[in-house]
Amino acid sequence: MKKIIIAMSLLLAAAAYSNAATISEADKERAASLVKQMTLEEKISLIGGAVDGFHTAAVERLGIPSVRMCDGPQGVRNNTNSTYYPCGMSAASSWSRAAVREMGEGIGRDAKARGVGIMLGPGVNIYRSAFSGRNFEYYGEDPFLAGETAANYIQGLQSKGVISTIKHFALNNQEYDRHNTSSNADERTINEIYFPAFRTAVEKGHVGAVMTSYNPINGTHAAENPWLIKENLRKWGFDGIVMSDWTSTYTVLGCVNGGLDLEMPKPYVMNYETIKPLLDNGVLTVSEIDEKVQHILQTFIAFGFLDHEIKDASIPEDNDESCNSAYKIALEGPVLLKNNGALPLKSGKKNKVVLVGPCSDITPMGGGSGTVDPFDHRRTTLKMGLESYAKSYPTRYFPQDQLDSPEALKAVKEAKAVVVAVGFDKKFESEGRDRTFALPEGQPQLIEKVAALNGNVIVVLYSGGEADLSGWSDKVSAILMAWYPGQAGGQAVADLLSGKASPSGKLAFTMWGSVDNNPASKYYHPGKSAVNEKRFTAYSFTEYKEGIFLGYRGVEHFGLKPLYPFGYGLSYTSFEYSGLKVAPAAGGYDISFTISNTGKVDAEEVAEVYVAPVNPTVLRPAKELKGYEKVRVAKGKDVSVTVHLPYSSFSHYDVASHDWVVDPGEYHIQVGASSADIRLQTKVTR
Repeated sequence: MKKIIIAMSLLLAAAAYSNAATISEADKERAASLVKQMTLEEKISLIGGAVDGFHTAAVERLGIPSVRMCDGPQGVRNNTNSTYYPCGMSAASSWSRAAVREMGEGIGRDAKARGVGIMLGPGVNIYRSAFSGRNFEYYGEDPFLAGETAANYIQGLQSKGVISTIKHFALNNQEYDRHNTSSNADERTINEIYFPAFRTAVEKGHVGAVMTSYNPINGTHAAENPWLIKENLRKWGFDGIVMSDWTSTYTVLGCVNGGLDLEMPKPYVMNYETIKPLLDNGVLTVSEIDEKVQHILQTFIAFGFLDHEIKDASIPEDNDESCNSAYKIALEGPVLLKNNGALPLKSGKKNKVVLVGPCSDITPMGGGSGTVDPFDHRRTTLKMGLESYAKSYPTRYFPQDQLDSPEALKAVKEAKAVVVAVGFDKKFESEGRDRTFALPEGQPQLIEKVAALNGNVIVVLYSGGEADLSGWSDKVSAILMAWYPGQAGGQAVADLLSGKASPSGKLAFTMWGSVDNNPASKYYHPGKSAVNEKRFTAYSFTEYKEGIFLGYRGVEHFGLKPLYPFGYGLSYTSFEYSGLKVAPAAGGYDISFTISNTGKVDAEEVAEVYVAPVNPTVLRPAKELKGYEKVRVAKGKDVSVTVHLPYSSFSHYDVASHDWVVDPGEYHIQVGASSADIRLQTKVTR
């Protein structure tokens, strides 16, 4: 039998991904009419960045407004207080489409209240190594999970009439020397691992804007890369705005010919003085400028910016609805990695709890454009959250400088449980720099010290990615990965520790246990210098030699055993899976099964569906995530679950045809509680 070659757009249509453009033909016609009326100076002012770093240029005589932009993915920032939501990694670890969509709606609502028309998020760069300082903003290692999370965030945000900006396109997987380190990867790896989340954002999320990354890709900077923008992004059907990241442009010809529409934050290269001579000499054409203006205006028109005020004064900036959404998703993201019976905390006046650690009385967050300034009265800390349970169990908190006092040492020894809150925070984990694998200095020693005094230690870890747990993980009773859970995180984490809610998050990346176990680690740091002809300076490169075998895809391929597998997370109850059935449906298959709650508490479970080729004709991962559902199951009850797998779920990228293909043959359909905990399996033939 011949290979079946299927265009990805058709595959996604079969998956019920609507390909109807957000931007209509009427929007395009109206934009084209405006372009014809604009002077060259007006056109170039519109594509040449913001007038003050975050407002696009206005053309008042034609009714084109100045549009305000704001960072970032976790909430509205830039000179404002706003709702601070959990970070991207926490959102992805919730595996909850509904919660992520509600988060997007909340951020859109908060933006409208402030007159913000373009939000610069979400970020979907794939988690490749724990070192990257910006992992906390992103959605993990799996392109399917990242794409689904992004699409729901975008749909929620844009439902409020605010443009979402997917970033950073593409292969921005480290922060070290990000302007000059080229990400060098092969075509199949790029298409199977690093493009899909962006493509899903376009085809399912209908995202309004795409921001290019700082790094070169195979030697050409992203903002000036026609292969990236014209040969891929635009061919996916993207009709919106392509903007540069701040100060990531280098040459006027590179930007104009490469397909960039909007240079940010100001016209370093796309300005009248540089463009006009090139037009006069025939090096550039006015039609190339017009195309960029067209993209910007048709997007503004589609979102109604030319027809009504962007700001909605009826929405309060300090918004109860948004705050409630931030709390709800903060409950769903944390992942319980270990629990030897210490959690939930035991109720009773005699069950005293001691809280220590540098993250106990702060609202942790990552640094850079992902930071948010919440209203002070909306901030909750873990200390505040645990103190709200004073009637259930008394909690004492000891600051770092008091831990060696006789009173503190006695309290730690006598406590029923000791909660140690540690992690990175924005001083250590931030845009613009990479971080260490080890926890900040003194934190591992603190955990070991407390564990030597008390046999029931619970570690709450605030981080955007994996951290080094060796040396102390086997000495503590429980570990909760709390990520950066937002303004309501202190209360949400306390509610999880108390048992008011059961942890339901699952890992969005593989925890390897050490740097050396991660197959990408030896290729992560930059290689030797080469010549960058655009700036005539040296640049380095990072080779993606692990290829498609990133994260859990590399476990079987490289014969590795992770500390905690992708998709892993504990609960306060237990679940059983049964009754797997597969039925042809709507250009694919419906995968049906039953989840039973066999424990003693109501809880949510994430069911993960993987596709595993039995005898592939090309080298492929042993299994790949292609579907999931998060469902709530009452104790002692059953819930029926159906996950649809389109035919695209069986495809791989074929470099000969430059397209996606489905090889004929047998495939296992695997349903599990994690990538390493497969509960049900059956076989289909394509």
